[in-house]
Amino acid sequence: MGFFTCYNAPLMVHLSLTDRVLDNRLPANDFVKRGKPRWLRAQLPHTEKYGQLLRLVRSQKLHTVCEEANCPNMGECWSNGVATLMILGDVCTRSCGFCHIATGRPPVLDTDEPARVAQAVAAMNLKYVVITSVDRDELPDGGASIWADTIRLTRQASPNTKIEVLIPDFQGDWASLQLVLDARPDVLAHNLETVCRLYPAVRPQAKYGRSIELLHRAKQQGLITKTGIMVGIGERDDEIAPLMRDVLFGGEGARDEGRGARDGGRGIGEISSLPPSPLTPSPLTPHPFPLTDILTIGQYLQPSAHHLPVQRFVTPETFADYKRQGEAMGFAHVESGPMVRSSYHADQQSQAAHAHAHAS
Repeated sequence: MGFFTCYNAPLMVHLSLTDRVLDNRLPANDFVKRGKPRWLRAQLPHTEKYGQLLRLVRSQKLHTVCEEANCPNMGECWSNGVATLMILGDVCTRSCGFCHIATGRPPVLDTDEPARVAQAVAAMNLKYVVITSVDRDELPDGGASIWADTIRLTRQASPNTKIEVLIPDFQGDWASLQLVLDARPDVLAHNLETVCRLYPAVRPQAKYGRSIELLHRAKQQGLITKTGIMVGIGERDDEIAPLMRDVLFGGEGARDEGRGARDGGRGIGEISSLPPSPLTPSPLTPHPFPLTDILTIGQYLQPSAHHLPVQRFVTPETFADYKRQGEAMGFAHVESGPMVRSSYHADQQSQAAHAHAHAS
């Protein structure tokens, strides 16, 4: 995994990053030229439970990633009592090349949102909720205090609901991250999205090493940790295993990228203020045991003509190979398939990870 420096990009509401895909991208195969293959078909929402959740979300003026990101699994998940709510508004301060959520300057911070989310989760009678957010880089703590309040109030209002949080990187502000960790969600997720090489095009305002350090810090404090990636956006198959190793144990790729970053954040290769736990080496050294529990891998689908193009459609057989490889390397659970998104089967992923932790 080679060295590069991530850099900032201007914020634009309509932004095409197609020209910034690296030159050694894979040529589009026949599936891409002909359209989506037969295995990329979603279930249409039709159950009573789905309708109930939709009405509650609208009445509480909440945002869901399920709707904002046009998730193909929304009908299945909502029908099973699992939903993904998005806090901190629906306008993001970053301009990722794959994301369908609007980019711009967010409106005034809604400090009443945590209470509304908690009330909605209780009213929905959800068995499992995934809470995520846009990036709010303009806020001093990146929105971490709203995150912490949302977790605590949701747990008070709905104590039987398992809470998974899919958080941003808070620009490497580990004090802000600690506010979220102290609220003790059941699962702490943060997505890498793609391999290190493609960060300038896919996540231009993020850093690969910083995201890995975030996951490892959460694991150091005893949380179940999770990350996710897309495939078909320009990566090569031989780049997936190195990413898995970096996420599980740290690695040369993650540390090199961290040392080279010059955009103001800190990478995994830099000495940080968080002391290691007695059982865990510092982020500077490879770890002897897995530090991320769950990995999700799904097919990238271009949300609009302004976003990065699909480079290939990965076959179900290859997704099955990713799963076998990842679990053999040490992940407690790998959810891998064409239609997989970060929160797909999130409740089942959590159960598998907790069972694995108790058995270890």
